[in-house]
Formats: sequence, C-alpha cells, structure tokens
Amino acid sequence: MKLWIRICTVLLTLSSAVALAGQAVTVYKSPTCGCCKKYVDYLRENGFAVTAIDQNDMDSVKKRYGVTRVASCHTALVNGYVVEGHVPVSAINKLLKEKPAIVGISAPGMPMNSPGMGEMKKGTLTVYRIPKAGETPTVFSVE
Repeated sequence: MKLWIRICTVLLTLSSAVALAGQAVTVYKSPTCGCCKKYVDYLRENGFAVTAIDQNDMDSVKKRYGVTRVASCHTALVNGYVVEGHVPVSAINKLLKEKPAIVGISAPGMPMNSPGMGEMKKGTLTVYRIPKAGETPTVFSVE
C-alpha cells in the first residue's frame, strides 16, 4: 500500500509540473518587429510556453501554413492549430477547448485593439477561422 501511495504522489507531482509548464506555442516572427515581441510577451504572461523563432522570410511561413488570405505579422502553432496574428488568449483557449475541425484562427492585419498592438477593448476584435483554399473566412469569435 505504501508503494502505491508513493507512485501516486510521484504521478501527481509530475502532472502538476507539466500543467505549470503551460501550453507549448511556437511563434514565427520577424526579428525586427516590436509588436511581435510584445505578443510573445503577452502569451508568456498568460501562461503559454513560447518558443519564438526569428524568420526573415515570413511570406514562406504564411504560404506553408495557408494563412496568406488572413495574414498578419506573425504566425503561431499551438496543439496542431495555426494562430495568425494578434489573437487574444481567450480565443486561443476557446480553440483548444472546443477543438474544431479547422486549420486555425486569425486576427488579420494588425488591429489596434489587439494584444501587442495597444489597449484591448473587449468585444471589438473579430477573430476569423482560417479558410481552406477557395473558402471565405468566417467569424470564429468576437473578443
């Protein structure tokens, strides 16, 4: 019985450490973009474990992940999804919780009311589903 308690204690400790580490996110960004750095900081402040990769050719990244029609300045990968641009954590968490059968989500352009781009104003930022070829972007959420 004591061995079983020790095993359970070790498993709980390990699972807690993994939970504290946060969701892994890879962000491809321009090395000279200040708002991209602010967005990476925003993700980290909200518990994400971010790997930031400086990329001089962001166009090739956009093409690789199919976000050219809803592009912004940086492209993130999280749990099999693409997150394009200054998408709020609330929308990313919704994506990860609901797990829809989509490529990912985007806040196209560089909206001033988004994380890393100035003061966020709740209820004013439209986040879109990333469309597949030939599809029209549709609303994922309004944050």
